Amino acid sequence: MAQGVMAFPLAFAGLPVYLHAPDFYARTLGQPLALLGFVLLALRAIDAIQDPLIGSLSDRWNRHRPAILCLGAAALAAGFWMIFHPLPHAPILSLAVSVFICTTGYSVVAINLQALGGTWRVPESTRTKVTAWREGFGLAGLLAAAIAPTLLDADTDPEAAFSVLTLGFLPLSAVALVVLLGWLKRSSFHASTGPSHGFGWRLILSDPWRRQFFGLYALNTCASAIPAVLVLFFIRDKLGASQLTGPFLLLYFLSGVAAMPLWQTVADRKGKVTAWGISMALATVTFFWAVFLGSGDVIMYAIVCTLSGLALGADLALPPALMADHIDRRSAAGESSRLFALMALISKGALAVSTGIALPLLGLAGYQPGMDMTFSTGVSLSIAYAALPCALKALTLIWLVRRRQAIAP
Repeated sequence: MAQGVMAFPLAFAGLPVYLHAPDFYARTLGQPLALLGFVLLALRAIDAIQDPLIGSLSDRWNRHRPAILCLGAAALAAGFWMIFHPLPHAPILSLAVSVFICTTGYSVVAINLQALGGTWRVPESTRTKVTAWREGFGLAGLLAAAIAPTLLDADTDPEAAFSVLTLGFLPLSAVALVVLLGWLKRSSFHASTGPSHGFGWRLILSDPWRRQFFGLYALNTCASAIPAVLVLFFIRDKLGASQLTGPFLLLYFLSGVAAMPLWQTVADRKGKVTAWGISMALATVTFFWAVFLGSGDVIMYAIVCTLSGLALGADLALPPALMADHIDRRSAAGESSRLFALMALISKGALAVSTGIALPLLGLAGYQPGMDMTFSTGVSLSIAYAALPCALKALTLIWLVRRRQAIAP
């Protein structure tokens, strides 16, 4: 449990950076939306590209993880505070610098936190529980970040609301860091078997298990990223229920949290690979019904959110647990940060690719956000939001079933 506490402030900081900061700078500070979009896109690209470097350096200096975690947490907290306290005469420059510092700190802490979970000396059967606790704290942090601006009345006075939010984050992250460092002192880890030199793509490309795992992880992550990109458009323009966006997301994430113990039990009884496959099947069968929903179908969509959210817990907990098993069985503690950095790179890349594919395709189909829906644009939005992700998820499941023996760590 103590190992996962740091996931709460990580998730708590992540949502405002990408969801609230653009609106804050555009609406409150009056900055051009196009310029904001360009700056944030460039920063997101840098954030993804630097993950392998962070992983490589973390492996090289793995004996100094407490110091690395402290530096990362300090950068995360400082950057998060700076985002919502920009220089009055240079807001765009402030945004670029502060987001870079914040996301770099985030990546340093997140990658090393995952690596510590992967090298922690615990029974293999316990690893799903370890990742479930960590991802459960992450989901709780995400939920807290989602409702905090509303509780602080950010619509009425955003500057005051986000000032309070950032000030509250500082002691929150400090307490979580102290808990994590205390756990680190009393825990035992697999030792690195040798020095680390560079990121070493051959470490991934030359290993059959890693090729299979990362391929599956990438396809499955893309299937999940497309709905994440389009969910606000679907709720507002297809269902006509923008006022229920918060409750829908709350249902989805709460279902993910509630399902964590379920997936741990399934993984213990059937194995992690089988449990992951069951979650893919559940996500495909339940989420596909969103294709048939239209204006006013809020109850049915709430059911879809609840049932498909159950699979979220498995997607968050099982892949890191599988990677931890692999690291243990291959005595690959010296590569752990790089392997988890590649998982982070894939997650960020999937979101970028999904944005770059889904939005242009919808534009070519005639859809524009906020427009009155025609039959054609409604069908296009439903296909992009639900049918395409379900097809990708089904392909991932078929791949997993066919290569099940090869994926077992």
